[in-house]
Amino acid sequence: MRINFELACRVLGARREGAGRNFASGEPEFFGAAVDSRRVTPGQLFICIPGTRVDGHDFAAGALAAGASAILAERMPDNLPEDAPVLLVPDSVEAMGRLAAFIREATKAKVIGITGTAGKTTVKEVLAGMLALHGKTAKNPLNLNNRIGMPLSVLNTDGKEVFWILEVGISQTQDMDELGAILRPDMALILNAGRGHAEGLGARNVPYYKARLLRYLTKNGIGLASADYPDLARECRNACPGVLFFSIDGKQAAYRAAYSGQIQSGRGLYRLWLDGISFDVETPFRGRYGAENTVAIAATAHLAGLGQDEITRGFAEARLPEQRFARRSCGSWLVIDDSYNANPLSCRRMLEAARETAQSDPLVCVMGEMGELGENAEAEHEELGRTLAEVAPKAIFWKGGQIEAVRAGLQRGHFSGAFLLPKNPENFLHAFNELNLAGGLVLFKGSRFNRLEEFVHAFEAGETAHVI
Repeated sequence: MRINFELACRVLGARREGAGRNFASGEPEFFGAAVDSRRVTPGQLFICIPGTRVDGHDFAAGALAAGASAILAERMPDNLPEDAPVLLVPDSVEAMGRLAAFIREATKAKVIGITGTAGKTTVKEVLAGMLALHGKTAKNPLNLNNRIGMPLSVLNTDGKEVFWILEVGISQTQDMDELGAILRPDMALILNAGRGHAEGLGARNVPYYKARLLRYLTKNGIGLASADYPDLARECRNACPGVLFFSIDGKQAAYRAAYSGQIQSGRGLYRLWLDGISFDVETPFRGRYGAENTVAIAATAHLAGLGQDEITRGFAEARLPEQRFARRSCGSWLVIDDSYNANPLSCRRMLEAARETAQSDPLVCVMGEMGELGENAEAEHEELGRTLAEVAPKAIFWKGGQIEAVRAGLQRGHFSGAFLLPKNPENFLHAFNELNLAGGLVLFKGSRFNRLEEFVHAFEAGETAHVI
C-alpha cells in the first residue's frame, strides 16, 4: 500500500524532519518497508531498529542511497542529507506495528491468522499456495512471524490481494495481544499446542496464549482449532464460544482427516471430511502427524471459499519449504532435513514420520537440543530420549546440551543402539562412516542454535542430492 509522508506522520504522531521543511518535489511517499539496509528496494520506508549487536540508525544513510523514500527512526541518524524525510518516534518497533494496523484496516483482503506450536510455517506455506489458486495471496516470508516480522510483512502488501495468510509466533506473554491487535483476523487457525517457548510464557499455559488470537477476530470472524488437545480446546471455547473444530482423533468435529498410507511417489494419501463432503487428497505430508496439517489446511481453505478441485490441486502442487521435512536422496541414503527448529511436539512427530518412512530400512537420527523450555527442559529431553528409544534407530547423534537427560530417557526406553556426541561436522562424518551401514534413512532435527544444517551439508558433500 502506498502511503505519503504526511499521512504516516499523522498515523504515528511522529515528529517530521527533512521533508517537513520546504520539501522541493512535493510530499514524499513510500511503498513497502525494510529493516535491513541490504534489502532496501527503491521507494520503501527504511525502519531503524536498535539492537544489541547492530543499530539500524547506523545504516540509514546507506538505505537512502539504495533508494529508500523515507526513514522511520528513534533519533536522527548521522550523515543524512538535510532534506532527508525522517519520521521520529519514541519506539520504532511499536510505530511499525501501528502503521501495519492502519494498513490492515484499509485492506479489502480476507485476513487469515495462524498460530500453533508445531508446523505453523509449513501449514502457512502450503495454504498460501492453495489460496493463490483462487486469488492473489500475501504471506509472511517463511517464519517472519514475530513483533518485527509480522508487521513488516503487512507493510509489504500491495493492496491488491484477495487473501492475507499471516503466521503469528509468540515467545513472551504480551506477544499475542500485541500481534493480534495488529492483525485483527477474519479467520484464525489454532493448529495445535504443546511445549514450546515455555521459558518466556511464565505461569499460564501455552494453550492459553495461543487461544488469545481468537479474541482479536473481526465481527463475524471465524475461529478454527484442533479438538485433539483438551487444554487448547477448552481455552479456545473460553476465548471464542463459536469456535469450529477439526480432529484426527475421532473427536466430534465438522472437519476431520485420516491417514490412508504412503503412495509410490513418497507423498501421503489422506481422506478428508469437510462439513458434509468427503474426498481423498495426495499431499507432501506423511504419517499421522500429516493428517493434522492436511485437515487444518483443507478446512481453512474450505471456509475461505475454495472448492474440492482447488483444495485437491493445491495439495497436489504443494512443496514443503527448506529444512522442513525436506526429502532428498543422497547416495544410498534418504535424507529428511527438518533442522530448522524443534520443540517436544514437533520432535515426536518427526520421529514417528521418519520411522514410518524408513519401514524396515536402517534409521539414523541426528538430533539437537530443544531450546526455550525453561524449567521443563530436563523432563522434556528425558521424554525425548524415551521417544527415540521407541522408534529404535540404529544410532543417535546428539548435538548440544541436556545430554544426561536424553541418556536417561534412552536407558528407560531400553535403547540398544549407539548414542554418539560429535563435536563438529568432520567428527560426525567419521563416526557415521564407522557405523558401516549400507544405506537407509537419516533424519536431522534440532533447534536453530544447534546449526544442524552444518551436519546436513557435510553429509551431502561429495554426493549428488536429489529432491524427491
